[in-house]
Amino acid sequence: MEDKQIIDLFLNRDENAVRQTELKYSGYLLTIALNILGNREDSGECVNDTYFKAWNSIPPHLPERLRYYLGKITRELSIDRLRKKLSAKRGGTEYELSLDELEECVPQNGTPEESAEISLLAETIGVYLRDCSGEMRNVFMLRYYFCDSIKAISDVCGMSESKVKSMLYRAREGLRKHLEKEGFSV
Repeated sequence: MEDKQIIDLFLNRDENAVRQTELKYSGYLLTIALNILGNREDSGECVNDTYFKAWNSIPPHLPERLRYYLGKITRELSIDRLRKKLSAKRGGTEYELSLDELEECVPQNGTPEESAEISLLAETIGVYLRDCSGEMRNVFMLRYYFCDSIKAISDVCGMSESKVKSMLYRAREGLRKHLEKEGFSV
């Protein structure tokens, strides 16, 4: 079923919308959640929560791309769940590994003043990514937004793991330099 048809089901409050969404996107959403949480049970719950949240948010929201809308919901729910679980301890999920990699080039936001700059930081990162090649941007997003493993990225993009690692290193270095040039302390 096409996304527009699924969105129409949501708009008409047809419960088949959730079933069609599950049929089309469950694997994609489960992958996002697993990359962040590293646990199948918690990931499955986040995916189910995604369907519920989509049911409650469409309408009023009308997503242009249902896949990315659902992915964003799953990512946010998974990160929230991970934060709750890790309040007492740290784990080793792909989410945490990808954040650790970025830690050296993205400033931490601890004070209220630094938190106020977060939207400017996001905009600056967006500008940097728009200037990158499409291949570099895709690899960067797969690693640092979708939290895919190096192996998964190499499989999806059809390149060696060493090339992916090299591209990510160059992307982080480029981002660090771009942020410094724009006045962010790294």
